[in-house]
Amino acid sequence: MITKIILVLILISSILFPFGAFLFSKKKKGGFKAALGFNLFFFFGTLVVSDILLFSGKVQAASQVSQASAEGWRYLAAALSTGLSCIGAGIAVASAASAALGALSEDSSIMGKALIFVALAESIALYGLLISFSILG
Repeated sequence: MITKIILVLILISSILFPFGAFLFSKKKKGGFKAALGFNLFFFFGTLVVSDILLFSGKVQAASQVSQASAEGWRYLAAALSTGLSCIGAGIAVASAASAALGALSEDSSIMGKALIFVALAESIALYGLLISFSILG
């Protein structure tokens, strides 16, 4: 139990210390990339070490795990399809909406065309949601 608490504290500190040092230090060129590289190195290094320490024991109840694993994969697939499609839709809407606003400021007669492009970008999120519903049954 104490090992888990220590590893969680190390993970949190591996995120907070590099960016805290970046935010409170002088803003120099390349400081953000160094802080980000330091953060990624220690975060994923701590994850690998914690996986080795916490999950290197014997596995018990393998039959129950395999049944629960199939259900877990379904939930993971549904979450990924919804989450990634929403991220993609957000990126698409950001590009389409800013271009539509720029075009509308020059010519207000193209409002319908601009709304169609923004709606097409929004539909990406709905498609991901429909796929997650079909995955979950």
